[in-house]
Amino acid sequence: MNANRSAAVMAQRAEPVDSLDDFPTPPWATRALLRFLRDQGEPLHLQHAWEPACNRGYLARVLGEEFDHVHATDVHDYGWPGQAGIADFLIPWGQDAPDVDWIITNPPFRLGADFIRQALTYARRGVAMLVRTSFVEGVDRYRSLFQETPEAFVLPFVERVVMWKGVLLDPDVPIWKPDGKGGGKAEKPTSATSYSWLVWRRDDDAHLERTTRFVRIPPCRLELTRPGDYPPLPDHLKPPRGGLL
Repeated sequence: MNANRSAAVMAQRAEPVDSLDDFPTPPWATRALLRFLRDQGEPLHLQHAWEPACNRGYLARVLGEEFDHVHATDVHDYGWPGQAGIADFLIPWGQDAPDVDWIITNPPFRLGADFIRQALTYARRGVAMLVRTSFVEGVDRYRSLFQETPEAFVLPFVERVVMWKGVLLDPDVPIWKPDGKGGGKAEKPTSATSYSWLVWRRDDDAHLERTTRFVRIPPCRLELTRPGDYPPLPDHLKPPRGGLL
């Protein structure tokens, strides 16, 4: 029997309850958000941001290209020197919370709604979360989150944002896919999962904007990719010696 690899099934990115949900964010996807925020008139160069699920720093480093200061934390130590501390974002922070304008992250899949509610407590200006596009669906999530605190913007990517577990991959660099029979082939990494940025914003009186607008992020990966964005291809994904690209 062939495995079911339909888009509907492959889009179900489910993680065990104890998973770190390690899916690094491609830098170009973050730059697309920052460009949108600049176009909305946000003076990012004067603002502070918090990245509470910083992983290996791929998203936080891009925030640092625009924001005056970026505070990066994670519940796990991934070895990135820019991480300010090991901390569970979902604890009651009280007066220990960083003083920030924005909280921006790619949250753990199963904790997305919890991250959003927590972020709205501490961000002065706005919150942006990178989620599966299907995150906006569901009665339970509507009742517990969106009904009372609707997002200001839903920003779906027209292009696929390629995110693989545990590794940041350049979608233009082929990886080796063994066939289980001693052979295999090299293919460019792809994803069946579609992603969107959800953005909450406060107005000048600090009230959350309550009208949701849908704005597509046009094709921009090539434009927003910079040299050095991607680490070298891990050895286990390189074609074997003599393998054809």
